[in-house]
Amino acid sequence: MAELNRLRSASGLSRAQVAERIGSTDTTIWRYETGLTMPRPSDVGALLEAYGVSGAARDDLIQLAKDARKRGWWHRHRETLKPGFDSYIGLESEASVVRTYQSQVVPGLLQTERYARAIIEATGMTSSAAEISEKVSVRMARQELIARSEDPVRLVAVLDEAVVRRQVGGPEVMAEQLSKLIDLGKLPNVEIRVMPFGSGAHAAMDGPFYFLEFPESDDPDLVYLEQAGSGLIPEDVEELRRYTLMFGNLMATALTPSQSSAFIAKIVKEDR
Repeated sequence: MAELNRLRSASGLSRAQVAERIGSTDTTIWRYETGLTMPRPSDVGALLEAYGVSGAARDDLIQLAKDARKRGWWHRHRETLKPGFDSYIGLESEASVVRTYQSQVVPGLLQTERYARAIIEATGMTSSAAEISEKVSVRMARQELIARSEDPVRLVAVLDEAVVRRQVGGPEVMAEQLSKLIDLGKLPNVEIRVMPFGSGAHAAMDGPFYFLEFPESDDPDLVYLEQAGSGLIPEDVEELRRYTLMFGNLMATALTPSQSSAFIAKIVKEDR
């Protein structure tokens, strides 16, 4: 955002000084000012405080940041993605915590490229080769959220045993995917739990979902229900409460992260 560069210059502060004040790096400030990285509204708020900007001007710039992130890099792919999914990606990019239960597939944020391609080819029956490749690229790009060095999103994934048993793409692709799950589960911001068949019935038997939490206090949590041709975001407060309770039930029933890692490693060994 060029306006951030102008305001910093007007304040007489160097990028290094600003970075020190807000607990960031001068490279990050430079990326914000040149538009290479879209700052979160909370980041813009911290910068404006450092520059002494308040009132309506502050509110307008924070709103501009919110609007800009809604039309991020993913916006140009909206014609290829299912209706509304580009909006979900925008929301996902804003989240501080992503919780998900998956009954059939590894969530997109944890997929290998070959696994993702196998899933997209199987479900995109009317998609061209170019569209499939574009969707794979979008899915891989989304994974920056958990890999970035600054404020990576916290991901908590509960996977039904069927997810780690299903041979998507064949034994080699699946072994690679399971090994990646084990590696990603070691990250401090990633928690992977398996719901074994032996657990029996549980609260999420109706299907998979994503539950997003946001760092801004005025941004309410939301649930995203992915469907074959579109997505649904329930807005009813009681629905949100139900999914909150549902995920709590899953966490109490599923294997612990260490047990889940051992469970997945055993499957890899069995399939060799």
